[in-house]
Amino acid sequence: MKHSSERIVVTHAGSLPRPREVVDCLISKERGMGTGADFDAAMRRGVADIVRRQAEIGIDVASDGETSKISYSTYIKDRYHGFGGEHVPRTHLDLREHPEFRARMKAFLGPRHERRMQCVAPVALRDRRPLEQDLANFRAALDAVRVTEGFLNAASPGVVAVFMPNACYPSHEAYIEALAEALRIEYEAIVAAGFVLQVDCPDLAMGRHTAFQDLSEDEFVSRAALHAEALNHALARVPQDRVRIHLCWGNYEGPHDYDIALERILPAVLSIRARAISFEGANPRHEHEWVVWRDARLPDDLLLIPGVLDSCTNYVEHPELVAQRIERYARIVGRERVLAGTDCGFGTFAGYGKVDGSIAFKKLRALAEGAALATARLWK
Repeated sequence: MKHSSERIVVTHAGSLPRPREVVDCLISKERGMGTGADFDAAMRRGVADIVRRQAEIGIDVASDGETSKISYSTYIKDRYHGFGGEHVPRTHLDLREHPEFRARMKAFLGPRHERRMQCVAPVALRDRRPLEQDLANFRAALDAVRVTEGFLNAASPGVVAVFMPNACYPSHEAYIEALAEALRIEYEAIVAAGFVLQVDCPDLAMGRHTAFQDLSEDEFVSRAALHAEALNHALARVPQDRVRIHLCWGNYEGPHDYDIALERILPAVLSIRARAISFEGANPRHEHEWVVWRDARLPDDLLLIPGVLDSCTNYVEHPELVAQRIERYARIVGRERVLAGTDCGFGTFAGYGKVDGSIAFKKLRALAEGAALATARLWK
């Protein structure tokens, strides 16, 4: 995994705003209209465009923007057997007390397009073609630009269980084990293709106030440890230095006053076989937790990718603020072990989200400018 002894490397959490053509194709696919040559061509163009834009604004470690995925967590229903029916998610704990706010946000954001399902049969690979197309499209796009490295996102076993709960296996543990065994195919393929693997693990934090809200905090901490153990099983044949994980409490504007504290889940997070951790570090509910990283006993080779941009507002952060946030973490682990990142993605669900697409790229440009400021001071 590329980092630098000369400057702050710039990356992000993965998902980016998709072109309208891509969104329309994904919605049609989600409604059962199928795919074909036109769909494939739209995905190739979309990935090429999103990678080019990243290179132009100074992103060093780029992604495919999760262009071909309707969402970061439910896309596997198109690749694996076992999912069907309908799942109606529970209201987040922090939003229950604010029905008027929920109504306003729904009106502002519009409808969500991803289908919410359950696991209704054993999980098994159904179609490897979408994965192979992602790999090919990303390789072609990277070969046309100059960036330091490329990474691809994949869902963790735990976050799949958050969005598509178990209605088949005899226990949650059995379901997580089955997901881990199935998803290892995707993890190993991404790394074998020459990319860094980012496993998205919001289940380790967001799961507390969403899918697993009936658990006590201690019970949830045990569940997070179970999910980390299952992920390690899935990563057993993947070199640790090719893996990074993403941790977050949910990429939405809300009170977040039921978020579990970072210090409670950090042992589970640090137990995962990953060289780097991407995490929320810019929003008002979690920016203060930089002290948790400062006080923790971190592995000597661990890289930190703190979010130094908030991903839920249309404010464009000043590059000086970005630089100050980067320098804060550089003082903890050293300048060579910090990459500049974002709190979460800007296109977590296709065609849905509060941050305007054009503003998202302004924010990413500010990220690159802030990293340059931090570099000038840290290597002065």
